[in-house]
Amino acid sequence: MTAKRPARGWLDRDEQRTWLAYIRLQLRLSYEINRQLQADHDLSLPDYDVLTALSVAPASCLTVTALAAQIGWERSRLSHHAKRMAQRGLVSLDPALNDRRVTEVSLAPAGRHALEAAAPGHVDLIHDLFFDGLPADLRAPFSAALEHIYDNVLARGTLPRP
Repeated sequence: MTAKRPARGWLDRDEQRTWLAYIRLQLRLSYEINRQLQADHDLSLPDYDVLTALSVAPASCLTVTALAAQIGWERSRLSHHAKRMAQRGLVSLDPALNDRRVTEVSLAPAGRHALEAAAPGHVDLIHDLFFDGLPADLRAPFSAALEHIYDNVLARGTLPRP
């Protein structure tokens, strides 16, 4: 049996360099951010992602489905994670007033406090690890490239649009 080839061929040298650079960066940044949040505030990066999304939502509340789409998770993953966060008092889970079959996730006062306490150290880390390594003249083209890639993922991906 012959190994199957990708329909558009293997990544060329430049594509492979770009992809591996992105993967290395994404994995290492996730590790460092998660480590800092855990050590300093007993929050995980997924906790921080949920809290941040809720903090900017209208009334600091979203349905499980909308929150999952907003942060790019499957609904079941978000549901399980939100239950654990609710047990810690960071969020509350309640049936929606207009449809009792729908669960809404709301930012609890303890969650807002945890986010506000963690944000300064998180932003300092982002400056140190990310922006200090990105020359100012590359910020705009880098941002534009990431926005184009994100739009493509939304258009061709399988999760609902946020």
